Amino acid sequence: MSKERLLMFHRYNDEKSSFHSLRVRVVQLWSDYWSFFKKALEMGRKDPRKIIYAVKNGFALVVVSLFIFWKDPLSDVSQFAIWAILTVIVMFEFSIGATFIKGFNRGLGTFCAGMLAFLFAELAILAGDCEKVVIVISFFIIGSIASYLKLYPTMAPYEYGFRVFVLTYCILMVAGNKTREYTTAILTRLVLIAVGACICFIINISIYPIWSGDDLHSLVVNNFKDLATSLEGCVNGYLKYVEYERAPTRFSTQATEDQLNYKSVIESAAREKTLQLGFAVWEPPHGRYKKLGYPWTTYVKVSAAVRHCAYTVMALHGCILSEIQAPPEKRQVFRNQLQSVSAEGARVLRQLGDKIEKMEKLSTSENILKQVHEAGEQLQKKIDQRSFLLVNSGNWEIENRTNAELDYQDDDVVSIEREQQHDYLQLGFKSQSETAIHVPSSLTFVKKLANKDLKKKPQTLRKLVPWPSWISFEGAGLIKEDEVKTYQSASALSLATFASLLIEFIARLQNVVDCFEELSEEAGFADPDVVLLEERRFSHWARLCSCCFRFKA
Repeated sequence: MSKERLLMFHRYNDEKSSFHSLRVRVVQLWSDYWSFFKKALEMGRKDPRKIIYAVKNGFALVVVSLFIFWKDPLSDVSQFAIWAILTVIVMFEFSIGATFIKGFNRGLGTFCAGMLAFLFAELAILAGDCEKVVIVISFFIIGSIASYLKLYPTMAPYEYGFRVFVLTYCILMVAGNKTREYTTAILTRLVLIAVGACICFIINISIYPIWSGDDLHSLVVNNFKDLATSLEGCVNGYLKYVEYERAPTRFSTQATEDQLNYKSVIESAAREKTLQLGFAVWEPPHGRYKKLGYPWTTYVKVSAAVRHCAYTVMALHGCILSEIQAPPEKRQVFRNQLQSVSAEGARVLRQLGDKIEKMEKLSTSENILKQVHEAGEQLQKKIDQRSFLLVNSGNWEIENRTNAELDYQDDDVVSIEREQQHDYLQLGFKSQSETAIHVPSSLTFVKKLANKDLKKKPQTLRKLVPWPSWISFEGAGLIKEDEVKTYQSASALSLATFASLLIEFIARLQNVVDCFEELSEEAGFADPDVVLLEERRFSHWARLCSCCFRFKA
């Protein structure tokens, strides 16, 4: 009896555990669905246009589905109403430009397929007993040619049109072969496809239109603002001298958000190409973009110039996360100049972004790059004045040459060489004297490194150590002074690299300004001087009218 109870107990535990696992799975499934539902609602809250697009798409399907109940006249309309419904499903896109290019692809593919279907249908009828052979051969010819042409690089935007062309041709030939009325089948389907396309265009344009040109315009403006924020964040982060851990994921986990904004600028290239080549160029003049043949290509050109500057900011961010870092005291020497360059560079980017957003030209009396150029010149002068901080002058060849080296040369050569190097010797002596004043001695630096790192690292040597190895031992545990000097020199050069990248950023801003001026001319941006004059005239007449009303009262 006890054995039976024991078996029943084990069976009960197994059933209980299986029920518990099933319950856990159901709860997890419900949690996943609920999380998906909340994310879907959040997507609509962030971009209400997506909700509007979904409503418009549903409304278009409602309108086109009414053809199902069509009876008189043309009773065949209800039979082939599925063609209009399919057209709405495949053509109705988020933006007007995407809908237009889908409509063009479908219209052109359907028209070409209809013409060729009509041609091969008449040829098949004339062939008599060989009708089936003609139809099969036409399938092979049409499918092969269309599949080959769509692989051509310039035909990539029209791949959908080639698919519609082959699909429509095959369906028309099959339907005509069954009913033996090729002409009626072809014309009916072409008319219903045209009706479905018109419904898409009318509803998408008349009810809260979504334009790809607006998205491209906003994307370019945001690139300017994001790059300006990233530039200031990188310079401020470099001056704060935050020590990052040695970890493979530090590039994504230990950097602040304002420093990483340049990534969105770099990654926007594909979206810009899609918006410009795929959608925006297909849109008719609208809103603020009333010019026929609006220069969307120049928008992409401006953004490419901004992206060229973003690569420099990415290099600045790499300096923050590099293995070799300049000491904080040396960074503070150039603090004011570095911050001035970053502030002025960010100001230029934000000002250009605001100009594009407002669609205004630069003022003729304004030199937008004057202040940033002055800041760059001040940084370069500071580098020239404090260049001894960026190199290890103790190892200069000019001081290490001894008279013994000159004994092997002729007297004439020695005298000429000494005359040529007279000025350089004076410069070398001056730099060494400045170095002795401003740079701490290498022995002090060695003591700091010893006190800092000997507590953290074991007193053993590893076979693989990253360069530069801060601690190395000679026989009695002494630190190599030459190795420390090498690291001092390399760390100082990292500061020179950061400063030179900022100067390179200033140089690349000129290309951004040139592209902006080209865009402002081609797009017909408003002249701020003219706008200011009109505002003054309007305010003058407003004051005059108010004075007249007061006088009458």
